[in-house]
Amino acid sequence: MLRVGTCGFSYKDWVGPFYPLRIRPQSMLDYYAERFAAVEIDSAYYAIPSASMFESMAHRTPPDFRFTVKAPGSITHVPADATPPADDLRAFRASLDPLLRAGKLGAVLAQFPNSFRPARDAFGRLELLRREWPDLRLVAEFRHRDWQKDSVGRILGALDIGWCNVDEPRLESLVRPDARTTSTIGYVRFHGRNAAKWWKQERSAAERYDYMYSVDELAEWLQRIEEVVDKTDETYVFFNNHRNGQAATNARQMMDLLDIAPSPVDDEARQLKLLE
Repeated sequence: MLRVGTCGFSYKDWVGPFYPLRIRPQSMLDYYAERFAAVEIDSAYYAIPSASMFESMAHRTPPDFRFTVKAPGSITHVPADATPPADDLRAFRASLDPLLRAGKLGAVLAQFPNSFRPARDAFGRLELLRREWPDLRLVAEFRHRDWQKDSVGRILGALDIGWCNVDEPRLESLVRPDARTTSTIGYVRFHGRNAAKWWKQERSAAERYDYMYSVDELAEWLQRIEEVVDKTDETYVFFNNHRNGQAATNARQMMDLLDIAPSPVDDEARQLKLLE
């Protein structure tokens, strides 16, 4: 099963480029879920969501819709030799219960910073996550190229933690494009190729993800995605180049390239309902 979507959905600057101009914020997920089969919830990185929020999201989306959720930064973005807060580990897991009960939790993404390098402490962090969350499907995204080794893949496989393939600027230390799999979950994230703003932004970190892929650039990934799909039970492809709705545009283009038919939507009738 292959699902394509975006990293996040409730962006104000998507109103116009993606959402109807007068859409209510509480209607964004309904509109989104009629056009994509999955979404990655990135806001969990900044603050642990409430279980009631996920219960509402599960209720408002179709039966075959899936959520993946980014693990909190308090768990992934602390030094490798530090122990993440036990309360956060438990609270985050508890928040996911409504998605698990509904059968709508695709995976939890643990995205680590560039400073997180393969070593004993780092592997210990991965073991901790598996030990604390034994019933969750986990995927790890690494930002440093040193992780891109067969030995790492074997360790992830033993822990049943998936590998996140990424498209990002072709900078020296960053992970190269790949089609790796280390579990039954396949995962691909498109961050954009804004090399000039990757390490240093002028106003906000969001500038890093200000990039629109060309169709030719998306097509470079078709064979890799097919390889990932062939080796897994479920594959998720998400676009994180979220400035001004670019992620939604590129996600729809990728669906076209992969010959994934969007759900039929009566846009005029649906927009009137969302604006009521």
